[in-house]
Amino acid sequence: MNHVAGRHYVAIPGPSVVPERVLNAMHRAAPDIYAPEFQDMVPELIADLKEVAGTAKHAAIYITNGHGVWEAAIANTLSRGDRALVLSTGMFARSWGEAAQAMGVEVELIEFGRRSTIDLDIVSDRLKDDKAGAIKAILVVQVDTSSSVRNDIASLSQLRRDLGHPALLLVDCIACLACDAFAMDAWDVDVMLAGSQKGLMTPPGLGFLFFNDRAKESHADLRTPYWDWHRRVEPEEFYHYFWGTPPTHHLYGLREALTILLREEGLEQAISRHERIAKAVWAAFERWGENGPIALNVTNPAQRSHAITAVHIGAGHGARLRQWTAETTGLVLGIGLGMEDATDPTASGYFRLAHMGHVNAHMTLGALTVIEAGLQALSIPHGSGALDCAATELAIR
Repeated sequence: MNHVAGRHYVAIPGPSVVPERVLNAMHRAAPDIYAPEFQDMVPELIADLKEVAGTAKHAAIYITNGHGVWEAAIANTLSRGDRALVLSTGMFARSWGEAAQAMGVEVELIEFGRRSTIDLDIVSDRLKDDKAGAIKAILVVQVDTSSSVRNDIASLSQLRRDLGHPALLLVDCIACLACDAFAMDAWDVDVMLAGSQKGLMTPPGLGFLFFNDRAKESHADLRTPYWDWHRRVEPEEFYHYFWGTPPTHHLYGLREALTILLREEGLEQAISRHERIAKAVWAAFERWGENGPIALNVTNPAQRSHAITAVHIGAGHGARLRQWTAETTGLVLGIGLGMEDATDPTASGYFRLAHMGHVNAHMTLGALTVIEAGLQALSIPHGSGALDCAATELAIR
């Protein structure tokens, strides 16, 4: 018997759940892009985006996904032959480095594995060795959505300052902006990039680039007209905000999403909500893991994202469980993206549960209950009492 009638819940780490209010805001006729009503909305959106990022500096909106703003960040800060130090705790920092290398940047990759954060001692030794300042930029992902590792960006930036190293710090916050705490100016981050499709609760298609004056003034010969951030933050006319036709309906959706996030819930409360929900998820998986193969990918809670949880459940079980929850109950779990046994999805022992953006306690408890039902239906060994642990975590005042 299956129970898939009713609304499905796609709990993958992006695109995340889009609020109906956002969808309704997008469901309208095409606007006059030259009318004051529409043109006045864009500077307001940019101001709100900067509030979410924690910066008073610069922000640009691109019609693209995360890979596009990777290229935009590289094109505006680096030149061919420059060296970038890439700190990897999953597949996405490495992929960002590969994009930089394809654009002519010399990339030095340090892999820290997929189960723990970057080792600041190793980074310190490398920066100390770079006495000539050959490293022009440090590329790092705050949360790698494949591994769910959350890196300590504030401490990394402080290390760079303590050493007096001149490299720009570029941070990918695509998986976690508005879910995990981030403070661009307070942490002295030079460039931060994000996308619309996760914590910002808007369909994929918008990429955001935030940068300070130091990054803005950096020499870069990789800039092309479309990616050039100068044209966007100092537009000669409205049309240049997007270097072409603006993404009208995405902007209407983003306007509604930012109203929900900033004006109604509040950013601080949203960050707290994600933390509480994440702790409930962790409590359930830790109890399940007391009697069986289930284990959180990141063992240290301080290094786990509040937006996404990667789980190892034993070879083959990940794919079986995902198939069962989707076909039997309508819950779609994320694949074990980039993990070592995920090249063959049918053999994967990993899956991921997203709890980002437009998500609340009953959605999370419902997903956990379905997972427990799947564990029982598939006879996957697991400990008991997981749902009680999750409920207790959410009940803590």
